Amino acid sequence: MRQQGLTPAAMTQIAGRRRNPYEILIGTLISLRTRDEVTVEATRRLLTLAPNLASLERLAPRKIEQAIYPAGFYRTKARTMRRVARILRERHGGRIPASMEELLALPGVGRKTANLVLLLGHGVAALCVDTHVHRISNRLGFVTTRTPEQTETALREKLPRSLWWKYNELLVRFGKGICTPLSPRCSICPVRADCLQVGVTRSR
Repeated sequence: MRQQGLTPAAMTQIAGRRRNPYEILIGTLISLRTRDEVTVEATRRLLTLAPNLASLERLAPRKIEQAIYPAGFYRTKARTMRRVARILRERHGGRIPASMEELLALPGVGRKTANLVLLLGHGVAALCVDTHVHRISNRLGFVTTRTPEQTETALREKLPRSLWWKYNELLVRFGKGICTPLSPRCSICPVRADCLQVGVTRSR
């Protein structure tokens, strides 16, 4: 599954200002192929039933499915989250890892999810790159990369750490409203004069 443009702002609606890696992890797992507003409500329902990893592992898959519906692939996500809870209990003592390598070893966790857990859950500087950030960074000509993973590497070299989370937040919102995947709204784009429009064949 490719991850949609879930923003750090959406995650803070779930976890508030406190750092809670469990809540961030659950929210990002639910967010795959799901709109932010659906993700926020589905995550809140599930966290009411399962406020921690132990209670999540005990929860019947059907209960998880009902809690997170209508999130995309809700049945698959329910099974994945119970597996994650079990693995975290068995291998990490019921704690959410604070390293990229350990997070990526979990089922269903990609770099975007891992980076959000590190950033919002553990307070570790992280650069979240989703399809919006990857597309727009290349379209602007700021980077020349083929995959989000390559874009993350390139942006880490170009951007100061203090701007990493802001860059994601800005480009996700920009990508949803103006710099859309197909036929971007170039006529109202505030940075049109500085954009190389790489790969753009049609615009509005």
